[in-house]
Formats: sequence, C-alpha cells, structure tokens
Amino acid sequence: MMNTKTKNKWLLAGAGLGGLFLFRSFKRNKREFSFKDRTVLITGGSRGLGLVLARTFAEQGAKIAICSRTQDQLDTARAELEAGGATVLAFNCDVADQEQVKTMIAEIKERLGPVEVLINNAGVISAGPLEEMDVPDFEEAMNIHYWGALYTMLEVIPDMKARGEGRIVNIASIGGKISVPHLVPYSGSKFALVGMSEGFRAELCKYGLYVTTINPGLMRTGSARNAFVKGQHEKEYTAFALLDANPLISLAAEDAARKIVDAARYGKAEETLGLNAKLMSALHGLFPGTVTDLLCVINQFLPEPGGIGKERVRGYESETPLTQSILNAPNRKAAAKNNEY
Repeated sequence: MMNTKTKNKWLLAGAGLGGLFLFRSFKRNKREFSFKDRTVLITGGSRGLGLVLARTFAEQGAKIAICSRTQDQLDTARAELEAGGATVLAFNCDVADQEQVKTMIAEIKERLGPVEVLINNAGVISAGPLEEMDVPDFEEAMNIHYWGALYTMLEVIPDMKARGEGRIVNIASIGGKISVPHLVPYSGSKFALVGMSEGFRAELCKYGLYVTTINPGLMRTGSARNAFVKGQHEKEYTAFALLDANPLISLAAEDAARKIVDAARYGKAEETLGLNAKLMSALHGLFPGTVTDLLCVINQFLPEPGGIGKERVRGYESETPLTQSILNAPNRKAAAKNNEY
C-alpha cells in the first residue's frame, strides 16, 4: 500500500497540475478576442488560404480588407465576399513596396477604422534545384515574406498600442522551421519571418498586442498551380501538386483557416498546422542534424537541374497527365473554390 508521505506527494503533484490547467484556462479566457465589427486586413487575400481566411473572419462579423497584386482575382474575391454580406475593401497593393502599404493602411483607417487584426499571408514560391535559383529569387522571397510583413506591422502597431490591444498573425511555414530542398529561397525567407515574428511578440505583449506565428505544413488550397517552377518544371510541379493533393499528408484549407482564427482569438504564440508538420518540427527540434541528413537523402530523388533552366513558369503551365488525373482532383477542386483559376 502507498504510505502517507508518498500519497501526499501525489496529492501535491495533482494539485499543482490542476493549478496549472486553471491558470492556462484563465489566461486563455482573459485574452479571448471577439472579431465582430473589427477591422481585419489580410494580405494576399484574393485567393487560396488568404481568401479562405477572409471568408472565415467575415463569418465572425469582421470588416474585411484584402490586398493582392492581381486585379481580376481581387475583383472576384471582393464580389464573392460582398455577396455573402461582408463589408469589404480590396486593394491592388504590392506589400514589398512600403509606400503602397502606407497608402493602403491609411485608406483602410479612413474608411473602416484602424486595423485591429493583421494577417500577413502574402507569399510567393519558386520551386526548383538550387542550381537554377538566381539572386532575384531570394530577393523576391525576402521582399514579400520578410519586408512585406515588416511594413504592414510597422503601420498598424502604433494604433494598436494606443488602444492597448490588437492581433497580428504571421503566416510562416514548416519551411520556416526546417529548410526544404528545392524551396531554398522560400524556406530562407520564412525562417527570417519566424525570427522577426517571435521577436515582435516578445516586445509587444506588454502593450496588449499578441503576435502569433503560424507554421502550416502542406495544405489543399489549390495554390500549387500558381507557384513558380524552374528546371525540369513538369516534374517539379507534379511532385509539388500531388503531395499537396494527398489528404493523408495535407490539411484542408478550411480546417487550417479555423485553426488560424482560433490562434488569433486567444493570442497564441505559435501554431504548427498538420500532424506531419508537427512531427517533423518536433523531430527537428530534438535531432536537427539527423533531419537535415534525411533531407539530403530525399534530395537525391528530386528532379535534377535542366529542363527550362533558370527560366520560371507557373504550375498551370506545367501540367502533366498525372496532375490532370484523379490523383490531383482535390487540388483542382480547391483551386476552383478558392479563386486560383
């Protein structure tokens, strides 16, 4: 039988654990943030995950601002959101241009009120072997993922600090935790975004501003067809699209959006999306060298340089019988639904 001393230890441990859960529950409830009538800016909000997020925030009663560099997709997204009853502003804005960002956020403030929730979602992907990547590929990724996120944050933070509350969500990637072969410009820039996002959170919490870093794994948003591919572009796109389309290893866009909105609501520090991404992130945290060596092996099976070389084309310009088969049907369905055509 358990002696009194041991029993007391277990009771104390149980009480401590219960207290921890109560504290976490209290902290979670204290941070809860309603999105009703809030002004939410989503960069890259005209298609893919950005558009799904816009729909989800609109369902919460938020006022929506979206931006993109593609006017026809913006027009389609705005029309859809307005048809659903949302209040929407749409801006043709390149977030890599600080002056364009300043102008956009000033207009949002004038027409909808100050941005209370910022979702930095704008992104670009160039897939291909390192030999086919140029400096402009790295510059473009940094300009959009890092500098674009910085410009928007710098514009909205003063008003958030003055109100003593706000939410900023930076959509990074599992590629910002583990550098992925054939996506080096993308991964490098996402690593930079993760570092900046975590640093901003540490310094802004005391003002009631919560910065959340989101690290999604593969998602079925339909965005693969708009990614850039280089080298043996048809092989690159086929591998990329079929991995995205596989429901066993990728997450539905709507599920991802709900998790992101929930993370913003409660001011979470970080959320990694997808079981595979969580497992890989945990494994990399414990054995970074081993994971990197494993990626060295995986790289042996990826397409070699060649094909169109350093030229780049979109995924939809690289279709193959496999990407047009039933294997890629989930991606095609998501692309149609999420304005990727």
